[in-house]
Parts: sequence; C-alpha cells; structure tokens
Amino acid sequence: MSDEPSLPKPDTITFDDFAKVKLRVGRVLEAANHPNADKLLVLKVDLGSEQRQIVAGLRAYYTAEQLVGRNIIIVANLAPRVMRGLESQGMLLAASNADRSRVIVLSPESEIEPGSIVS
Repeated sequence: MSDEPSLPKPDTITFDDFAKVKLRVGRVLEAANHPNADKLLVLKVDLGSEQRQIVAGLRAYYTAEQLVGRNIIIVANLAPRVMRGLESQGMLLAASNADRSRVIVLSPESEIEPGSIVS
C-alpha cells in the first residue's frame, strides 16, 4: 500500500462543504397548486422560529392535501430562488428512483418540533 493520500473523486465534497448545509425539520402548514405551473406545489412551512414559502416540483406525486401537517426535511440556508414567479425560500429533501417514476418526500421517523436540527 502506498502512503500517498488517495485523490477525491470529481464530485466529492469536503466535510467543511457539507457542514455549510443547514438541514431542519419543517411542518407543512399549507399547500396549494402553483397558479402558473403544472408541476409545482407551493408550501407554507413552519420552521419553529419562522415560516417560509417553499416551491417544490411534487405535483405529479402528491396532492397539496397529502402534505399538510407533515414534517419534512428542508435545506434552510439555501439562497432564495424565484420559480415561475414565486419565491422559494428553501428546498425540501426527497428520494427518487432513477427514472423519477417515484418520488418520496423525506420525513423524520417520529414527531419532533419544527426547526429541529437534522445532522
């Protein structure tokens, strides 16, 4: 074995890069179809100390009603982005298979208060 450190793969990030991502639990208070986009839902999410609007491409997989009341995992420190005229103030985490025929919103296994840290 060589004592030389192995080179990281091109898509590898450092621990310091990952530590910059702030993941939080949010509770969906309201959800509605985006008025100007067939694939988007607009969520009002409680993060404990604040409420945010998140726009997500979930309409093919969830109805708005299915998300209300759910705890979800969001990236809380992502810069806001306008999506079809509405500002999204974070991004929720979801898992999908290779062809995106299934998309599953990630949620904590048990109840925990909004704003809880995910690590």
